[in-house]
Amino acid sequence: MIPHDYKQFYNEQSFKQKLQQFAKTAGLQVAYAALLLFYLMKEPSVSVKAKVTIAAALGYFILPTDAIPDLAPLVGFSDDLGVLIFALSQISSNITPEVQHKAKNQLRAWFKEFDEAKLDEINSKIF
Repeated sequence: MIPHDYKQFYNEQSFKQKLQQFAKTAGLQVAYAALLLFYLMKEPSVSVKAKVTIAAALGYFILPTDAIPDLAPLVGFSDDLGVLIFALSQISSNITPEVQHKAKNQLRAWFKEFDEAKLDEINSKIF
């Protein structure tokens, strides 16, 4: 479970800064999961309860000190990915094709071309 204390660390500017700075280091899957949550946060149809879950997960992602430091090669974002996937699985009914499309478009801007199968791996853990 994601402690809701982390929601205090989420704000759009901090999220964008961290994700833009670390997207390639974190990897495609972490970036995709984080972007899905980010775009869900902006959806008016998403409940306040779901947005609290989103804010907590993205707050954990933003937090510079977490279970595994993000600067550790290869494993630094594994805990973040686990938290992001858990949050997404809890609110998966809110994920629309439009939200997925927005996330993929942003990934294309950052990664140019990527293996969509990597995103399917995340989707299989969420739905």
